[in-house]
Amino acid sequence: MTTDRRRFAALIVLCTGMLMIVLDITIVNVALPAIGDDLGFSEANLAWVVNAYLIAFGGLLLLAGRLGDLLGRRRVFVAGLGVFVVASLACGLAQNQAWLVTARFVQGIGGALTSAVILGMIVTMFPTPREQARAIGAYAFVASAGGAVGLLAGGSLTQAINWHWIFFVNIPIGVLTAVCAVRVLDGERGIGLDAGTDVLGALTVTAALMLGVYTIVGQAAVHGWTAPATFALGAGSVLLLALFVVREMTAANPLVPMTIFRSRNVVGANLIQVAGGAGMFGTFFLGSLYLEGVLGYSAMEIGLAFLPTTVCMAAVSIRFTEPLVSRYGARPVMIAGLVLIGAGLAQFAFAPVHADYLVHVLPVVTLLGIGAGLAFPALMTVAMSGVRAEDAGLASGLVNTTGQVGCALGLAVLAALSASRTQVLGQHGESAKAALTAGYHLAFWAAAAVVGVAVVIARTVLRPAEQDAVETEADIEPQGVLECV
Repeated sequence: MTTDRRRFAALIVLCTGMLMIVLDITIVNVALPAIGDDLGFSEANLAWVVNAYLIAFGGLLLLAGRLGDLLGRRRVFVAGLGVFVVASLACGLAQNQAWLVTARFVQGIGGALTSAVILGMIVTMFPTPREQARAIGAYAFVASAGGAVGLLAGGSLTQAINWHWIFFVNIPIGVLTAVCAVRVLDGERGIGLDAGTDVLGALTVTAALMLGVYTIVGQAAVHGWTAPATFALGAGSVLLLALFVVREMTAANPLVPMTIFRSRNVVGANLIQVAGGAGMFGTFFLGSLYLEGVLGYSAMEIGLAFLPTTVCMAAVSIRFTEPLVSRYGARPVMIAGLVLIGAGLAQFAFAPVHADYLVHVLPVVTLLGIGAGLAFPALMTVAMSGVRAEDAGLASGLVNTTGQVGCALGLAVLAALSASRTQVLGQHGESAKAALTAGYHLAFWAAAAVVGVAVVIARTVLRPAEQDAVETEADIEPQGVLECV
């Protein structure tokens, strides 16, 4: 097999692994009612089928990415697939609530190990800007559009067979992906545990992120942001994160070298990832509820309604984003994409109670698809720019972590805004559907505002890659730290 064919095969393997992880996040949402009825979950406890996964997944992404640098990214990727497949089997065989929730937590561990190192492997396999932009475009499409595909797949499997198969379907895909990964991915050794064996730092950051995700999805989403427990747990997460930063600044072999944050582009891209994830993921979730609760769509129809988003993302990210980035740079392309996403979210805020799909929904999902197809590949390019090869896994885990935190924050905040608005209008005599629609409108406006913040960050923080590299080297050299390339 030639080098180019091997790299192309490796990219397919990595994107397949990512698609499996992303699909699993959304495919479960569609099947939740069936799972709840079968295993006797209460409405409150049913959320833990999702939360258990999110806590493990979001909490371990950063550590998993760094482990890829230390132990070898292929090794961590294949190990993650193994854990994910075994946990998926356990989920599919679950006979009670505790069994399923525990298996979902383990599945989140496997998902974090698998997905955290993928972007790092891609940027090291495709070092030239043109090739890298094209490869990242394929990755970003899979990572972003997989959620919409998951809605369709979840509805199909649940209706045609039963909810157990949303987990069983992962087994053949995961095994085949692992076998192909061993054959086509380079088995680099990693830089060794001696370069970052910071056990205390690993425990601190993992505890901080897990507690932070739990605060968002397990407390704020249920009890509100002003509840004493939410405030206490959130403060604990921030304190642990601060202790982690202090630890990394003083450790002889830090798990996360703080030099990575000297790049304005790395910092700015991760802030944009938080805002973009909050806007997009929250909108997919609430948009699905709008289509179901207001317009009466079935699970299958919801998946089909969002299908144009997937198609547009595929066409734009794979065909157009790379030449645009090569000609104009990643920053302008990202800004253009974010503006289109913001416009789509704002337009969604005008969808009425008796909406027509072609008039009120199709333009929205089309704008979101085109905007995401432009913005997210460019964002991934910026997030990985100026990062040393030995820190690529760390940068990959970091951008996945901030995206996950953004999704959790966006969902919790936007859902709270929507529910509050709906409740107030319901108390003032509005019909159920009118109150729901008004609540969703407020959430869509808030999501558009968050994406607007991302545009401001992109314009004020990000720099052209060459300028960022020069500024980073100037900051690092006087302190005698290895310069970034």
